[in-house]
Amino acid sequence: MKRYILALAGAALAMSVSGAAMAAGKTIGVSWSNFQEERWKTDEAAMKAAIEANGDKYISADAQASAAKQLTDVESLIAQGANALVILSVDKDAVGPAIDKAAAEGIPVVGYDRLIEDNRAFYLTFDNQEVGRMQARAVFAVKPEGNYAFIKGDKGDPNADFLFAGIMEILKDAMDAGKIKNVGESYTDGWKPDNAQKNMEQILTANNNKVDAVVSENDGMAGGVVAALAAQGMAGSVPVSGQDGDHAALNRVARGTQTVSVWKDARELGKAAGNIAAALADGTAMEAVDGAVKWSGGAKGVEMNAMFLKPVPITKDNLGVVIDAGWISKEKACEGAMAGVNGC
Repeated sequence: MKRYILALAGAALAMSVSGAAMAAGKTIGVSWSNFQEERWKTDEAAMKAAIEANGDKYISADAQASAAKQLTDVESLIAQGANALVILSVDKDAVGPAIDKAAAEGIPVVGYDRLIEDNRAFYLTFDNQEVGRMQARAVFAVKPEGNYAFIKGDKGDPNADFLFAGIMEILKDAMDAGKIKNVGESYTDGWKPDNAQKNMEQILTANNNKVDAVVSENDGMAGGVVAALAAQGMAGSVPVSGQDGDHAALNRVARGTQTVSVWKDARELGKAAGNIAAALADGTAMEAVDGAVKWSGGAKGVEMNAMFLKPVPITKDNLGVVIDAGWISKEKACEGAMAGVNGC
């Protein structure tokens, strides 16, 4: 199975897709999985701004983490006159009928951030396997040997497995050599921080607190992991990964309780989705979207049109990058920071 990935800088991407979005007066319907994670609000603001800048109308619905509600939401968005749909899926398998409905109505779909493995959907995301590699590299640099725990995302989200595949690419040799031992691995329902905290607590109990590093697949869950570690007096001594650039996570990086947050600039992803949806609504073929590549890296090997943005790992050594980009204020990022943090 051949896989092609294009890593694009945000600014270049915004330029490439904006030229394709020429129609105005279209309606773009967006189905969000939920607003539990801080980042989706950032994505929405950027997406809505791009859609309205194109002269189009933004309508949306929040599935509240319910796959059944998402199907109803999509039907409602179609009934409201959506000319294109952007779907952040709750469940990769359950979303199928929504794609069928859109296809029957001739409405193009952008699968946003999470894979909808169907060639009738355009796949837009960051390179999540590379995000996993970045998480593992940062933790491994701090702790090249010892007992590792892995807090994975929701089992129904393909990203959880894409991330884990990238993580294992980096750690496999050390694991095969016996330098790293997997002492606990769990999926986390809904990517919820409280579920992640419970999973981490169980792993700590099962190992008598003998855990040397934790690879957590996102920042929300990393918060739950750090809470579990803090309860045992271990926060700050055990490296922990995350992703999304959540403000609380970036402050944890500054304080030393989280090692890395892989920053995926949601502003660029949201902007790209708005522009791509506008182009598709205007009749542009998926393969004709500027910057589109052919990709077949999903579980089923379905060849799809896709676009991948480039993530950036943020540690104490380059925290200033997100501050300079206006993603977070210096005050928020650096509150309580330990000495020597870049940007603080």
